[in-house]
Amino acid sequence: MKTICLYFELHQIVHLKRYRFFDIGTDHYYSDDYANEASISHIAENSYIPALKTMIDMAKSSNGYFKVALSMSGVALELLERYAPAVVELLQELSATGSCEFLAEPYSHGLASLAPNGEDGFREETFRLVEKINQLFGQKPKVFRNSNLIYNDDIGAMVAAMGFKGVLTEGAKHILGWKSPHYLYHCNMAPKLKVLLRDYKLSDDISLRFSNPAWEEYPLMCDTYMDWIKDMPEEDGIYNIFMELCALGIYQPLSSNILEFMKAMPECAKQRGITFSTPSEIIKSHDSVAPLDVPYPMSWNDEERDISCWLGNVMQREAFEKLYSIGERVRLTGDKHLLQDWDYLQASNNFRFMTTKNNNVSMDRGIYESPYDAFTNYMNILGDFMARVQWALPQDMDVEELNAFQTTIRNQDKKIQSLEKQVARLKSANAKKKKQGV
Repeated sequence: MKTICLYFELHQIVHLKRYRFFDIGTDHYYSDDYANEASISHIAENSYIPALKTMIDMAKSSNGYFKVALSMSGVALELLERYAPAVVELLQELSATGSCEFLAEPYSHGLASLAPNGEDGFREETFRLVEKINQLFGQKPKVFRNSNLIYNDDIGAMVAAMGFKGVLTEGAKHILGWKSPHYLYHCNMAPKLKVLLRDYKLSDDISLRFSNPAWEEYPLMCDTYMDWIKDMPEEDGIYNIFMELCALGIYQPLSSNILEFMKAMPECAKQRGITFSTPSEIIKSHDSVAPLDVPYPMSWNDEERDISCWLGNVMQREAFEKLYSIGERVRLTGDKHLLQDWDYLQASNNFRFMTTKNNNVSMDRGIYESPYDAFTNYMNILGDFMARVQWALPQDMDVEELNAFQTTIRNQDKKIQSLEKQVARLKSANAKKKKQGV
């Protein structure tokens, strides 16, 4: 039986403000709060809220036949909690239907998985996001998807070592060759880790081409879409349709009837004997057909499906190397302000703004006039950030001093937690006394 695995990504960045060279050392606030609020509010109103309401209706009206998977960066969740809490409430409502699986990813939506000696940071970020998902939605993710679906054999091994059962990535032609993305595969270096591959054509038909009147399939009807899947070889059983949630309402405007198309999916699929499954359900119900050999990183971006849009030029690589050269020291500081800025600076979008690739596709660089402008602004901020890290944890501090520093931080955290528990107990005792009229 054929099944559709529908997955959406929710990620938004913290917009960096215009930061001059002369600001270094004097201004330690890097965010453009106005841009952040305006961006999140616009996306929430025009995409996230109507799309999530539609999915909730689809899950309820289909009696659970419709299923979906979502992955969210921790930074995006922070922004939604701050500027659009209605979205978080809808996500909780969708979770309560039992038709939604939440996936794990790096908290910052960054490139830690590609950094030399970056495994510790990659692991810490991922588990921090797992904790936040569990806290907000009562689910502990068992399946992982990396930022931008970045994956290779080494990343697969790291993900498997963290205890995840499966990973989502791109069904790239240069990796698959003659093979089909409509099967379940496993990691070449960790056979227990199952790999689900995105069908980029079926995904892009919705996320990129749906409202394009020049497209030969325009206007796309849900019946037609499901017929494409029904008419594919019977042995091709898994159809992984992955996209950003922004596709529903932003990339494909609400006026295009994209949500009406979505609403029709459960019934159209059911009529053709096509089911919906979450990634975990596919991993449980299907056997892997073969290992997936991915020696070099791939992603879901651009025609090349590689990492060149983030690390393809000298500017990007310099920014990347400088940023991740201080990763361990940032974590050792334990400073919440430094750690928060660290999350914001890691977001892969910051490196994307620096790309010099010509893809014949317009790219919104925000406040930046060019990739060189983006690089200059980012490096100014990074220069100030590195100085703050140096002040908090001097470079000449030896290993013994670092260990002692880390121990002190841990002891302080334990003491703070103990005091917080004491405060909670005292508050509870006082409340009881007031009720008893003592």
